[in-house]
Amino acid sequence: MAFVPANALRFHVQRLPAATAAAATGPGRPVVVFLHGLVVDNLSSFYCPLALPAARAGHEVVLYDLRGHGRSERPTTGYDSATAVDDLVSLLGALGLGHRRVHLVGNSHGGTLALHTALARPDLIAGLTLLEPPLGGAWVENMVDTLSAAALSLEDSPVPAELLSLRLRKAANLTAIADDLLNRTSLIDDMAASLPFTPADYARLSCPALIVCGEHSELVPEARELARHAPRATIEILPGLGHDVLKESSGVLRKSVLAHLDATAAAAGTRTGAPVR
Repeated sequence: MAFVPANALRFHVQRLPAATAAAATGPGRPVVVFLHGLVVDNLSSFYCPLALPAARAGHEVVLYDLRGHGRSERPTTGYDSATAVDDLVSLLGALGLGHRRVHLVGNSHGGTLALHTALARPDLIAGLTLLEPPLGGAWVENMVDTLSAAALSLEDSPVPAELLSLRLRKAANLTAIADDLLNRTSLIDDMAASLPFTPADYARLSCPALIVCGEHSELVPEARELARHAPRATIEILPGLGHDVLKESSGVLRKSVLAHLDATAAAAGTRTGAPVR
């Protein structure tokens, strides 16, 4: 575990070195960076299903808790997508990875941030893997309503103390973090102010991208729209699943993601990206 200062905050970061000789392909091999979902999520959700297998397959891996999440510092503002991109770029520089291109693996809201990063900094991104990415305006409206209701239920709630009294420390900690994020930061307002992606945005996506959705997910139509307009995007629909493909289909998902990471790394060759600034 490490805490790294970047963009005027302290971020909780985990790095996994590549465990095989495949990493010896030179500085052009992308670093795989994982971006988790909203509020009660953190870097640990990726560790066993994807991050550790990726490292064992020869990829250098970086996981971090997003601003305000997990063990990262929790400021009151800065939960918009542009600041999230700045956080990531600054963090890569602080980790000494400013000369490396990255492959972003984003789950749910993390997938949205990954796409924003690829559009804002195409020079930095070698590839994307988007797991159930929320892309449309309707999802944002529904999520803002859901989070607003959750904020009201958590305000001055005795639940964290009750969970601690039952020795459910992890659940108590997650509940306290959710309360802080929803009631004492600009996260909900920043989400409400965000703009949906457009077909023109998707058409600008120049890197290879794999989009993975569950068959029954409400996010499938917008994912298909992304795949339709982005020139190097493909979509994989996992049968019988809903939104939480990361937890519900780790074996099938792992095979698809590792294959995409290997293909992106092979395509990158020894090419290096522009320095991160």
